[in-house]
Amino acid sequence: MKEIKQIVEAYQKIDFSRNRAALATVVRVEGSSYRRTGARMLVMESGEWIGGISGGCLEGDALKKARLAMSQNKATLITYDTSDDDPYQIGVGLGCNGIIDVLITPLDPHNAQNAVLQISNCLDQRSPNVIVTVTALSASHSAIELGEVFRFDTPEHFREVFPLDTIKEQVLSEIQNALATTKSVSQTYTLADGNSISLFIEVIPPPIQLYVFGSNYDIYTMVRTAKELGWKVIVVCNPIKMHSSLFTTADAVMPKDYVPVVDNYTAAVSMCHDYETDYRNLQTLLKTDISYIGLLGPKKRTAKMYDRMQEEGEPITPADENRIFSPVGLDIGANTPEEIALAICAEIRTNFSGRDANRLKYRDRPIYDN
Repeated sequence: MKEIKQIVEAYQKIDFSRNRAALATVVRVEGSSYRRTGARMLVMESGEWIGGISGGCLEGDALKKARLAMSQNKATLITYDTSDDDPYQIGVGLGCNGIIDVLITPLDPHNAQNAVLQISNCLDQRSPNVIVTVTALSASHSAIELGEVFRFDTPEHFREVFPLDTIKEQVLSEIQNALATTKSVSQTYTLADGNSISLFIEVIPPPIQLYVFGSNYDIYTMVRTAKELGWKVIVVCNPIKMHSSLFTTADAVMPKDYVPVVDNYTAAVSMCHDYETDYRNLQTLLKTDISYIGLLGPKKRTAKMYDRMQEEGEPITPADENRIFSPVGLDIGANTPEEIALAICAEIRTNFSGRDANRLKYRDRPIYDN
């Protein structure tokens, strides 16, 4: 989501009376690649670009292809085969051994359906969005074009805006499946006239929303680290005690009695360095549906809280214990505020990705789940 936000912000600054632009999007990956489907790169005619579609080996060629697409005002699909031994193949030196399809779409600022304007509608949403992009057509079609983008809002709305009646229900079924699994997918459909169309059905989840409780100096490092990851960060503290920089770095600063508004992508970390305050925060958070509650401090401190809740008639249930992470963070030997923030953010990311945080060298499957 951070990349999408940067692309949207850069797009909004383009003077289209003097400059043209195109969007390059990775729409299919077969095998290994540095970036996965949904990676994007905004290309300006001036040669500047924002985002990326690889580790740097494909961007230069994509820039050339994007300029050609702009001059022709026509979307194009480029295939990069990094598994080919041909030394003249773009990207072969990367050694990823994958095939990458990149859709390059010129951007018309007067077309409300253009790709960047469509993804910009996802920025403020707190639930997964779906974007459907036409990535291939076996023959020209009067009702739809290569590179055309449709944002799924509701089934009723999609039925209105998607022009191909013969496959509309099939696409809707695939969208619902993608939302259920939170996995993007590329599909090819056969039309009534025998021709085919390929669609990239992309699930765009919202950024992680992190509540940070506390007013001490380590809060600032925690906020900066999370913001660098593109997360939405809300600090719950005594605003009077905080440096003015926090109000520009964090997305919001709320008073100590604030009760978080949570969703399926929300985490919270209490790092108040005060037992009573952390205990109250734990009680507040346990009354929500939040899936990740991090507590700074040693195990014996948390055990004391558990005992106290038992005595007060609010015992910790097994389900509650599963969502409490204390001591918070991965065991990386963190010592400084920066290292501690790294350990905490890594654990939060692990929690939402459903991974186990083991070393990749011991992973017996591909790094990315297709």
